[in-house]
Amino acid sequence: MRNNQSRHLYGPVPSSEDDIASSWHSRQAKLQVLWKPRKSVGIAVMCSVASFLILGLFLKSIIATPAKLAAECNSVDRGYQCRPEISHLWGQYSPYYSVPSEIPAGLPDGCHISFVQILSRHGARDPTASKSASYNMTIQKIKNNVAQFSGAYAFLAKYEYTLGADQLTAFGQQEMVDSGFKFYTRYQGLARRSTPFVRSSGQARVVESAQNFTLGYHQARLADNTSTAPDGYEYPMTLISEADGSNNTLSHGLCTEFEGGPDSGIANSAQKTWQAIFTPPITARLNAGLKGANLDAFDTISMMDLCPFNTVASSTGQISPFCDLFTKTEWREYDYYQSLNKYYGYSHGNPLGPTQGVGFTNELIARMTKKPVDDHTSVNHTLDDQQATFPIGVEQVLYADFSHDKYAISSSYAFSCSERNSNAYMHSDMMAIYSAMGLYNSTSPLSNTSMESTAQTKGYSASWTVPFAARAYFEKMTCLGEDEELVRILINDRVLPLTTCGGDALGRCRLGKFIGSLGFAMQGGNWDRCFT
Repeated sequence: MRNNQSRHLYGPVPSSEDDIASSWHSRQAKLQVLWKPRKSVGIAVMCSVASFLILGLFLKSIIATPAKLAAECNSVDRGYQCRPEISHLWGQYSPYYSVPSEIPAGLPDGCHISFVQILSRHGARDPTASKSASYNMTIQKIKNNVAQFSGAYAFLAKYEYTLGADQLTAFGQQEMVDSGFKFYTRYQGLARRSTPFVRSSGQARVVESAQNFTLGYHQARLADNTSTAPDGYEYPMTLISEADGSNNTLSHGLCTEFEGGPDSGIANSAQKTWQAIFTPPITARLNAGLKGANLDAFDTISMMDLCPFNTVASSTGQISPFCDLFTKTEWREYDYYQSLNKYYGYSHGNPLGPTQGVGFTNELIARMTKKPVDDHTSVNHTLDDQQATFPIGVEQVLYADFSHDKYAISSSYAFSCSERNSNAYMHSDMMAIYSAMGLYNSTSPLSNTSMESTAQTKGYSASWTVPFAARAYFEKMTCLGEDEELVRILINDRVLPLTTCGGDALGRCRLGKFIGSLGFAMQGGNWDRCFT
């Protein structure tokens, strides 16, 4: 059992080589990464993070090796492949894994990558504070009322709840180191001579994820003998405040009708209906095996949540015994339960969901076209109107932004339940962004009374789109025989067909047609409805 208190004793970000060496040797065995988070990110709109400078040889000798997780089924390239028949069905709590792609994800013959934007969710974390308290209540309810534990439930006799709240786990930190290493390797042609411009939403776990990403990226650079980029580790980072009232394209919060209006309960309502269908037989079985527990539907969801959270609490990603309390079919039902939240909370199932991703979409347009940002929604023009904090031009070809799972679904389209298990309006920014861009326009409204497969939803599911350490790659490429750059988008290694701009057999659209397909975002979405 891990010691929760010791794992959360964080110090300040190292600021010198001596500090780094001291910090590393004291924490290497436990965290396997160099960066340590700040206790508070604060509310500064922007800060330039150049927290440490490391000599090349020093870095080579101490930086964590990607994929140091003990689990042999985890890798930098394919992500978490331990028990995939269940671990790939944990919704947004699934560890990152490479999603199957019907379209080849490799670089097409005769093409060269000319631009890449990565949009990433933070790595695996502890539950939020409210969820952690709720899970502990469920465990204490069981401990107080069950006299004997046997069979699959025997482990509960000695289990004690020690999960923390909100912070990255060691597993999650390693996920982000691996992500940075993979990004460099995949885009080595650009990365060997370029440094990504890095931005992060201001929450601590998001900032720390960005830092660990740059760590992995720089390690890959040091291992590349063909790199012409500087060896010095000084990656400035722009932080965008998440304080109330802040304009932030990587974290929603400005649109008051979305946050607390009539439509803010749609996701919870959809989940509640499906929960009433799929949980009763599970709850009955749990109560039969745990005599006296008297668990309810909310407790059942908590018990299922404890599977992924205890798994990522292990530095090696060891599958938790909680996971074997449920069948493969039940995990598919659970994954669908989480997908309903994303669809009706941040995607096309919510009238204002996609609008929350409009700001980032307009920033992507600016970066791809090398023109100033044109947006009147959530863009922070104090930052985006300055070259230092929002660089665009021929010299800047790599961008790395770090956000929450909440925003990703909205950009693709540019509750009244018990608070104990309410998923309403958990951060899901990436979903909003995908929706603002129309990436899942072909997905029909999800049924809340019957489960649909990813084939039926056209690839839409929480685990396929926004697992822990999720990443979307927005590529531009030049190809022989083409007089215009082509655009391609991959989400967790799955190439999207880009039907809204007439994608070809390789999932590519001409740049002009891709930009033209983003009219919803360029017109501001439904931002005018945010303050009625």
